[in-house]
Amino acid sequence: MSLTKIANRLYFHRRQVELERHEKDALQMQNEVFSYLVERGKETEYGRNHLFNTIRTYEDFAQNVPVNTYEELKDDIDRMRHGERNVLWPGMVKWFAKSSGTTNDKSKFIPVSAEGLQRIHYQGGTDVVAFYLANYPLSRMLDGKGLILGGSHSPNYNMAGSLVGDLSAILIENINPLANLVRVPKKQTALLSDFELKRDRIARETLNKNVTNLSGVPSWMLSVLVRVMELSGKQHLEEVWPNLEVFFHGGIAFTPYRKQYEQLITKSDMHYMETYNASEGFFGIQNDPADSAMLLMLDYGVFYEFIPMDEFESEHPTVVPLSGVEVGKNYVMLISTSCGLWRYQIGDTIRFTSKNPYKFVITGRTKYFINAFGEELIQDNAEKALEATCKQTGAVILEYTAAPIYMNEKAKCRHQWLIEFAKEPEDMKEFALILDNKLQEINSDYEAKRFHDVTLQQLEIIKARPHLFNDWLKSKGKLGGQHKVPRLSNSRKNIEEMLAMNGKGS
Repeated sequence: MSLTKIANRLYFHRRQVELERHEKDALQMQNEVFSYLVERGKETEYGRNHLFNTIRTYEDFAQNVPVNTYEELKDDIDRMRHGERNVLWPGMVKWFAKSSGTTNDKSKFIPVSAEGLQRIHYQGGTDVVAFYLANYPLSRMLDGKGLILGGSHSPNYNMAGSLVGDLSAILIENINPLANLVRVPKKQTALLSDFELKRDRIARETLNKNVTNLSGVPSWMLSVLVRVMELSGKQHLEEVWPNLEVFFHGGIAFTPYRKQYEQLITKSDMHYMETYNASEGFFGIQNDPADSAMLLMLDYGVFYEFIPMDEFESEHPTVVPLSGVEVGKNYVMLISTSCGLWRYQIGDTIRFTSKNPYKFVITGRTKYFINAFGEELIQDNAEKALEATCKQTGAVILEYTAAPIYMNEKAKCRHQWLIEFAKEPEDMKEFALILDNKLQEINSDYEAKRFHDVTLQQLEIIKARPHLFNDWLKSKGKLGGQHKVPRLSNSRKNIEEMLAMNGKGS
């Protein structure tokens, strides 16, 4: 009997039975999480300040606890990073997942408690395998190695035993040693901060291994796989790893990369499974291969609330728990977690496709953004970088928009900016270089993805003809009033329309 079948029978089967509760006990599961979080929250300074000891119902919770962004919690999080105990979660939190910044900061530092590490992040990873093995009982994935991509970490304020870094690095650092028997690359390689060096070492370490499964962000996994193909001299990945059967992917949308993966991996029995895991928590798993929607995970120590997107910017928006959502409606997601995030606005928007069970798709972010390769570039980053670049070069900008150019066959990609200037810079190449550097100064994720030009190349500037943006808005019937040019987008739809008009007059 294969190792996969033994593990499924002895370890994963029990959890597969438990997961069936999502079909019939969804609201009860969320009630249990709610009670647990409130009870634990009583032991914290935050809980005392917000009268957790008086909370008996969800309505009490909603009345006592405000909706928070990172800005509201960052001072408390910084105290936690300096070793203070019982601030947002009981005890001392030693790990902080570094994520892209807010309006005022280059980076966010999301607390990851020991409880959250186990009950949220590792549980999510376990359940991904449990669902996969339930769907594919003949799988042999655990008979070989899993190629898992990770980031890097560094000491936190020189606090003993405390780390700050990518969530994936925190997970690899604390993983059960037994898991290292079925994963590659070696830990030392996985935690390298130099992606160019890491990419090459991963490819060399895994080239002759029996890799059966992949886990990671589609863009960066593709970059590694391209290097594997370069070293192997093969045409298709199954010639290198004949037993490869599944790619567990998340972090960014898979759609732009699907064709490239299908060209790289041509075997008919290759599977793809989406997950919704973030620095703040592990929220969803694609449990049905025939359905692209993900199951909302309800027993991880995460309590969910939702704001209808059409009310998001209103002064007093409606906020509902899971019981109040409607299918087909776009919602902003709020989370309260066993890592000490309370009614935290994660910034993602989702739409439910089903309530029995609760399944959803990710529809975007609450603001304009580009997150094609994990760079999480927000409009505020763009505005600040453009302002600094114009100040340095003397240029003046009227309008702009930006979108990604997705990876080619060599896993190269870049951002493309279409800019209408009131006053052009003397040297457009210098302008592009300065803007690229300013974005790296402002946004740590963009900086990481640009490192050594391994995958994300320097941005490209295209000069827009006079009145292009107004002409485009006019063509949409959106000239004047409150209508605005979309600044950043993951989709190329708008920019392609504008580029097509760029050589035409009004």
